[in-house]
Formats: sequence, C-alpha cells, structure tokens
Amino acid sequence: YLNCGILSSGINAEYGGRKFELFPEAQDAVRADMVEQNLVDLRRGLAMTSYSPNFEKLKVGFLEALPVRLAEIETFIGDGPYALGEKLTYIDFLAYPFLDAIRLFSPDNFKQERPLVQYMERIEDLPNVKKWLASEDCSAKIYNLHGNSASWPGKPLPRN
Repeated sequence: YLNCGILSSGINAEYGGRKFELFPEAQDAVRADMVEQNLVDLRRGLAMTSYSPNFEKLKVGFLEALPVRLAEIETFIGDGPYALGEKLTYIDFLAYPFLDAIRLFSPDNFKQERPLVQYMERIEDLPNVKKWLASEDCSAKIYNLHGNSASWPGKPLPRN
C-alpha cells in the first residue's frame, strides 16, 4: 500500500487508489461515494465552523450533531476492518485525516471504545502509516488544520 503517508485531498486519494490498486471494486463504488461524501461533508462543516465569526455559536450545534454523524460513519464502515470491508482502499486513506481532524476538535467523542476508534487504530497500525505518524515529517504534528485566521486553527497535539 501507499508509501507516501496519508492522502488528504480527494483527487490525490483517487489517483493513489488507482495507482496502487487501492480503488474500490465496482460493486463497492456507490458505497465508497457515500462514505467519502459523508466524510467530506463532516470535514467541510468543521472548516466552516472553525472559520466562522460566530464560531462559539456554531461550535455548539456542530458538537450536538457530531455523535449522530459519527454513528452514521460507523454504520457505513460496519464490521470492517476497513471502510469498505476486507479490502484496504483509498477511502481509508482519505477517511483517516478527516476523522483525525474531528478527533482533535472533539476528543471526547473518541475516548470511548467504539468502532470508529478501533477503525482509526487499525489505520494507524498499518506499518507505513505508523512510520509516517512517528516521523518528523508528519504534517499532523507540524501544521495547524486551518489558517491562523480561523477562530479554531486546530493546533497539532503531541502524539504518542
């Protein structure tokens, strides 16, 4: 699988999926689109909340809706081990940084033993991902999620 860490933009993820044979099977295409768009909507909502001048007000609504949104993603993933079942796909490499951003914003939603946490741990345990997360080049350790003009820039937290 990918030697280049985690892909965080859709087009890069799809390209990597095709290049490294991590593209979903034809029968999983609709489900892949649904998982991807659900994650993109959630991440976009976090960005809109973070950049809003009404951040504190929007944050409350975002956090209230978050448990339901995360449960929907868990339903899509199901028993896994990956987003589309037994096969690791580019969707997993797209999902991880999006979910990690949400975890940074709302760590309480990721403390309990829930399928989504176990899913993220499986991705983190992939040898190349584990190596990347431990490296000094890991962007999740270096850069804010959002620009400094955001009400919540999403400063990186130390990783284990």
